[in-house]
Amino acid sequence: MDKAKAGLGFFERYLSLWVALCILVGIALGAVMPAPFRLLGEANLAKVNLPVALLIWLMIIPMLLRVDFGAIAEVGKHWRGILVTVGVNWLVKPFSMALLGWLFIGWLFRSWLPEAQIESYFAGLILLAAAPCTAMVFVWSNLSDGEPNFTLSQVALNDAIMIIAFAPLVGFLLGLSAIIVPWDTLFLSVLLYILLPVILAQLWRRRLLARGGEAALAQVLRQLGPVSLSALLLTLVLLFGFQGPQIIAQPLVIALLAVPIIIQVYFNAGLAYWLNRACGSAHAVAGPSALIGASNFFELSVAAAISLFGFESGAALATMVGVLVEVPVMLSVVAIVTRSKAWYERA
Repeated sequence: MDKAKAGLGFFERYLSLWVALCILVGIALGAVMPAPFRLLGEANLAKVNLPVALLIWLMIIPMLLRVDFGAIAEVGKHWRGILVTVGVNWLVKPFSMALLGWLFIGWLFRSWLPEAQIESYFAGLILLAAAPCTAMVFVWSNLSDGEPNFTLSQVALNDAIMIIAFAPLVGFLLGLSAIIVPWDTLFLSVLLYILLPVILAQLWRRRLLARGGEAALAQVLRQLGPVSLSALLLTLVLLFGFQGPQIIAQPLVIALLAVPIIIQVYFNAGLAYWLNRACGSAHAVAGPSALIGASNFFELSVAAAISLFGFESGAALATMVGVLVEVPVMLSVVAIVTRSKAWYERA
């Protein structure tokens, strides 16, 4: 675990700490200065909050800049790992989260949660699990000595699938829960937070590579790293500025929402790891496959939750809890994958 932490940058290593601080700052500012937060919350155009849209783009575009869609041509080289990861990401993870959400939020924890927000919490969990992570998985893969070409091709493939599958999958699962789906807003979210950022990031990537090669791209990515995380943290301050009164009234909510999120991470990581072992994938493929299968594209889920349900919704809060637990939980998965290599290769 210490080795894994050392491989993270300063901001990434302490992301959970920054998130916790932003929760406190957001709650405090929301209580002291409610008027500015209300004005920011009302700055909407076609159901899209403009300040949040700007922050989400600052988060997502630098991450998509890492992705080379040309790597999709390489998926056949590690087809077993690709099939396992795609199956876990798109056929298991969203549905397992729906099951866990129903079990914990809809049943076991129901009496401890605000009744009016139950459906919204459930929707946030669905949004969190419906899109696989794009950026941080490169870090997790590197820490677990993963095959970089497999990781790149898998992320590129997942992003291509996400453009087509995110909205129908979310709509289907929310519809099963009898939650009214604002389809126009959902498709607008896909356009704004997936399709357009992908196009812009790829155009920017090509321009950088044409002018200065990989060195120029690496330099820009280093410069944008703090910008991306700063935008995420500022979004957290805004969100918890709105959520403050609810959290103060019921602080247990965050801990209860974290339970199904943590369980689904370990379940999907374990399933992908075991399936790769069963079908004979190399450990360098199984490690990143498990990590990609378990992690979530929380930047997209936050944006979609705010667009669909609003700043003050339980859905937005649930996606932010995913951000809170991401780093410590994924570091523990990295440690498990790394330490179990001898067991894995005995097969």
